[in-house]
Amino acid sequence: MILKHTLVAAAAALLAGAAQADVLTQWNFNSVTPDTSTSTGSTLPSFGAGSAAAVGGTTAGFASGASNGGSSDPVAVDDTGWGITTFPTQGTAEKTAGAFFLVSTLGWQDVSIGYDLRHSNTSAAHEVVQITLDGGLSFADVAGFVGAAGDTWFNGRSVDLSSIAGADNNPLFGFRVVSGFGPGGAYVQSNAASSSYGSAGTWRFDMVTVSALAPVPEPGALALALAGLGVLGGRAARRRAD
Repeated sequence: MILKHTLVAAAAALLAGAAQADVLTQWNFNSVTPDTSTSTGSTLPSFGAGSAAAVGGTTAGFASGASNGGSSDPVAVDDTGWGITTFPTQGTAEKTAGAFFLVSTLGWQDVSIGYDLRHSNTSAAHEVVQITLDGGLSFADVAGFVGAAGDTWFNGRSVDLSSIAGADNNPLFGFRVVSGFGPGGAYVQSNAASSSYGSAGTWRFDMVTVSALAPVPEPGALALALAGLGVLGGRAARRRAD
């Protein structure tokens, strides 16, 4: 039994190791047809398929993705970010307001998510990343970050979900980034030195990406890998016997 499980794990690792991480869906929020204006943009994915929505009473618009140091978007002109504002008033509705992204991972496994985020001075410093496995009916916290500076981009936020089997091969997968309380049980402003938290503070997203390490193995491919490993295991056993 131990040998069988070992072979299954090895076969899965063999198949996964043959592939590189692939981008399933990405949003850069730039205009579909470049127009040199960062006040216009699009919430349609720039690659792949999915949907993006402001949630928890927030409202959304477009602004520069290059200001204050800029996001990781390589586009030099028309670099647009997606701004979220109208957050809850102080001490209310924690982990409800922000941005929600829905992306099918059907046919893929070892999922990861990433994004760039600019915090304004009065925005909530604490970001909570939640995932849904049922299309948004329920959410679970998986990570948290702190943007402890105002008017600043924090690039390369990333969360590895490879240990969460339910994120694999799931047409109802999604995640959201929402504002959370600080340790004192209230929202903490990003610029603690000179500002106070305000619901009119903004978060600005860019380069939101869902990736996967490998396709889900086809049953036939897994069987072939197991057969090959079985042959190797038999040869190793015979050598030990000799």
